[in-house]
Amino acid sequence: MNSIRKREKMKKIMILGASILQLPAIEKALAMGLQVVAVDMNPEAVGMKMPGVIPEVVSTIDIPAVVAVAKKHSIDGVMTLASDMPMRSVAAVAKELNLVGITDDTALKATNKAVMRQALKDAGVPVPKFFKVSNKSEYDQAVSYFTVPFIVKPADNSGSRGILKIADLTCKKLIDDAYTYSKQYSRNGDVVVEEYMSGPEVSVETLTVDGECYVIQITDKITTGAPHFVEMGHTQPTRLPGDIPAKIAEVAKAANKAIGITNGPSHTEIIVTNEGPKIVELGARLGGDCITTHLVPLSTGVDMVECCIKIALGENPDIEAKYSKGSAIRYFEQHAGIVTEINGIEDAKKIKGIDQISIVHGIGETITEIDSSTARMGFIIAQGENADDAAFICEKAKETLKIVISPN
Repeated sequence: MNSIRKREKMKKIMILGASILQLPAIEKALAMGLQVVAVDMNPEAVGMKMPGVIPEVVSTIDIPAVVAVAKKHSIDGVMTLASDMPMRSVAAVAKELNLVGITDDTALKATNKAVMRQALKDAGVPVPKFFKVSNKSEYDQAVSYFTVPFIVKPADNSGSRGILKIADLTCKKLIDDAYTYSKQYSRNGDVVVEEYMSGPEVSVETLTVDGECYVIQITDKITTGAPHFVEMGHTQPTRLPGDIPAKIAEVAKAANKAIGITNGPSHTEIIVTNEGPKIVELGARLGGDCITTHLVPLSTGVDMVECCIKIALGENPDIEAKYSKGSAIRYFEQHAGIVTEINGIEDAKKIKGIDQISIVHGIGETITEIDSSTARMGFIIAQGENADDAAFICEKAKETLKIVISPN
């Protein structure tokens, strides 16, 4: 008998996307001792150059090519982080290689806002009044049903791209321009026209394991408001009073079930209206904007990235909270121009509770007004004893920074 024990095969996970958004997943997988296959159409993406990563220069939405890469490397799991675009590729790979993941049907429901809305409505999950339109004639007809402000958005995009609020129902040019603007961001050409919902906005970070959905954290949101609704801050845990958080959790769980998520993460955006919580949208992946990569670990001790990797590999994740603290992120205010000075960063970093200060668009760069999430120039992350404390620390650090933006 051979006394040399055969070494257990190192597990291999494929991560779709290798930009700064997916970097936390790539780094975590490497730290877990996994082989990482990173897929991105950009060979210069930061994650493609990480030591130990196997890079594959392929578009994450080229389903046949992604499946071919998965087979080539005989992967044990597949995932993405904070991006809706690759979700249908994730589903295709999971199906083809019999891996843990979402189905094709769930991927469609989680990436097409019109299909999502209908699935939620059919399951009795509260959603705003909405219409899916494919041309200008259908759009005009849908608009005629609204006597209150409404939202126009592409059916299949993310990051606040192509979203507009229409408050003046008498301005035909504004209404017509909204359709043109939104449609240019729609990959399949469809646009969603829906009721404008008023009230506090939150997101719900969940993990589903073997059909059981667990709410890990509820996040309060700050946005720019109309017209683009770009997120400018997040705070955990939610500070909404009474039984509202429990109602939010109930709606999020029902939405996950309606979409068909049986294993994996979700990021569900909800507005608490006068009629109760209603779904804005749901992503069958981890939330972006550092919510699940930074804020959740800081407020709960739960490593959602590691949990998702383990779920993708068919392993049991550790979803138990280790503590209850507060965490927050705040983005810098800005206007169009050239960034000429950024002062006070080192002083801001010395403030107790500051976890991270990041500059995305630095000195010498031309920036725009904040019309999408990619336009934001930087952010601050803090941990506190509770949500109020974390938010206060962020604001104190923002006041310490001195940013000068000169006109073009």
